[in-house]
Amino acid sequence: MEQVLVLIKPEGLQKAIVGDVFSQFVSSDLKLAGLKLVKASDQLAKAHYALLKDKFFYWQIVEYLTGKFHDGLPVVAMVFEGRGAIAKCRRIAGATNPEEAGPKSVRGKYGRITTKGLFENVVHVSSSTDEARREIALWFRKSELLQ
Repeated sequence: MEQVLVLIKPEGLQKAIVGDVFSQFVSSDLKLAGLKLVKASDQLAKAHYALLKDKFFYWQIVEYLTGKFHDGLPVVAMVFEGRGAIAKCRRIAGATNPEEAGPKSVRGKYGRITTKGLFENVVHVSSSTDEARREIALWFRKSELLQ
């Protein structure tokens, strides 16, 4: 079974939309295998975005994930599993750029680009099977996932 990491980022908590975002993913035919609230440390955020460390926006997204732009709020970390889990969750999330996301997607409904150019796109979804494995191992111990 394919697994995928889905994160509701700190602005999702700040906007009090966690329930709606969660329900969009849970309403799919995927199984919820893990769920927890995490205060992302600098170390975790850096490891999570390690593949983007050479991008000009790296430090901004690290600070974003740690809640520095949203009153230090945590992240809701989830693992879903099932056939085509990554593609399904990425469809639910919508395009990374909120202005390009479909209006019924999470990012289309709730995302925005700030005046400083920060993409507040509400959720993160693993992009590939390899990335999902790597990311899930960062956010969850095996004992925290349903088998």
